[in-house]
Amino acid sequence: MSAFNQADSSALGSLTDTQPPPNWFAVYTTSRHEKRVAQHLCQRQIEYYLPLYRTQRKWRDGSRVTLELPLFPCYLFVRIKRAERARVLDVPGALTLVGGSARQPCPVTDATIDVLRSGLHKHNAEPHPVLTVGQRVCIKSGSLAGIVGFVVRKSNGFRVVLTLENIMQSIAVEVEEDALEPLECRGIRAFNFPSDY
Repeated sequence: MSAFNQADSSALGSLTDTQPPPNWFAVYTTSRHEKRVAQHLCQRQIEYYLPLYRTQRKWRDGSRVTLELPLFPCYLFVRIKRAERARVLDVPGALTLVGGSARQPCPVTDATIDVLRSGLHKHNAEPHPVLTVGQRVCIKSGSLAGIVGFVVRKSNGFRVVLTLENIMQSIAVEVEEDALEPLECRGIRAFNFPSDY
């Protein structure tokens, strides 16, 4: 009987050795709770990475302060085995692991995390909205500031179509990427995009 138990235990040992190694996964968090989630992960001895960037802010009283904010709002990364995801999701503020197909979490490559860890501080990284062709955007600076249009090309510079609804005429203009933001800007002027575009 004892020989059978030893064989069982050696078989179990080989099964645990064949489990996949830990991977990096993106964790979606409650808004503005990324640092709190990171603290909980640290207390639970779960390896994590929260990329931060520095920015200057001016308070209402006129004083200036340097803040460290998450580079990817509502996200941080953990290095775990897939089977350990319940440990992460038990952390207050951790909502889900970012999924791939079939609702399974999708790993982030080690190379991606290594590049983020080693290169961000050298390049003064900061968040930027993702702009895609067909997306409605607002021009936030320059002589066309406040006008709304649609991105129609990205390859050799951003081309935005602006439509004057009153006369149903459109124009396309070249705009620098940093002059655009996804539509959520205030003081929008009356330029719209016709439905047949």
